[in-house]
Amino acid sequence: MDVPIWVWAITVAAIVGMIVFDFVGHVRTPHAPTLREAGTWSAVYVALAVLFGIGVWIFAGGQYGGEYFAGYITEKSLSVDNLFVFVLIMASFAVPRELQQKVLLFGIAFALALRTIFIFLGAAAIENFSWVFYLFGAFLIYTAIAQARAGGGEEEEFTENGFLRLTRRIIPTTDEYHGDRMTTKLAGKRYITPLAIALVAIGSADLLFAVDSIPAIFGLTEETFLVFTANAFSLLGLRQLFFLIDGLLDRLVYLHYGLAVILGFIGIKLLIHALHENELPFINGGEHVTVVPEIPTWLSLSVIVVTLFVTTVASLARSRRDAREAAAGAVGGPAGRGAAEVAGETGVPTAGPDAGAQPDRGAPAAAPAERPDGGSR
Repeated sequence: MDVPIWVWAITVAAIVGMIVFDFVGHVRTPHAPTLREAGTWSAVYVALAVLFGIGVWIFAGGQYGGEYFAGYITEKSLSVDNLFVFVLIMASFAVPRELQQKVLLFGIAFALALRTIFIFLGAAAIENFSWVFYLFGAFLIYTAIAQARAGGGEEEEFTENGFLRLTRRIIPTTDEYHGDRMTTKLAGKRYITPLAIALVAIGSADLLFAVDSIPAIFGLTEETFLVFTANAFSLLGLRQLFFLIDGLLDRLVYLHYGLAVILGFIGIKLLIHALHENELPFINGGEHVTVVPEIPTWLSLSVIVVTLFVTTVASLARSRRDAREAAAGAVGGPAGRGAAEVAGETGVPTAGPDAGAQPDRGAPAAAPAERPDGGSR
């Protein structure tokens, strides 16, 4: 795929323009986006990504169009998995809801810049060393196994990485927020605020996610332009997606298993491709191994889409079944275990035998459970 330099220039300018528009139009004035706002702009960014893919399909052909869509869908699904960690980071640093947009946008822009460096390094390695495909494939299979073993159990708290701890150690940090400012001056000395620390946490966490997402997309396409654009479009809508589905993430109980299947599949695809490109002397005497045919793009795209569909449907069905069982347990449960208690554990309102009873006016009202973002359930 021969991409002229002017196409690269227009594409990069458009992506930077969208980030600037996002900041000026949505983030510069701190506010907590409504569900409608998040949904609308999530749809806009998905539509832009799809239109771009259609353009690739029309001007470069179905092969490259299919590779782009396979890469974009894979990166988008991995990004949804990343949102679990973003939620933990926001809770760990107690980032006010109205400031979370700024943290996400700056963190995503930072991550995109670093991912771009990774992409070009990966492309250079692939072009000069065909055995890199063996490393990528083996790593993805290892990651898939680790993902499957982790299952749907998310971490209960965010653990700071070494880069974040080093930042705290080197740069003086305040304990409290100062509006939406990243730095502030106290007693004549400059400090960074917890908002800046949260930004570093988001950016560095996403950089770690790139360790498996970059090899995964190179397993679907070797075209640097498609790898870059698929990554960019998957990240650009991530801020809006965070506010759209952060309340639904706990319902995607099987997402980890779906991603494990996708990563494992791409890992196998990479190993097969590595055998076809083999130049290692201790494997088949340095000759290509073509016994197993390479996996075509249409099959990769089909496996990714079907896996995500089955994973999502199964997750939502499991959530509904758990809700019904919780409600049934509240009604027919053991004595002394009221519907209100079960509802408090599951978050599902139930209609137990005491549902219509008036509370004891002598007892104080229970405070609503506080969410990590400062709101209440």
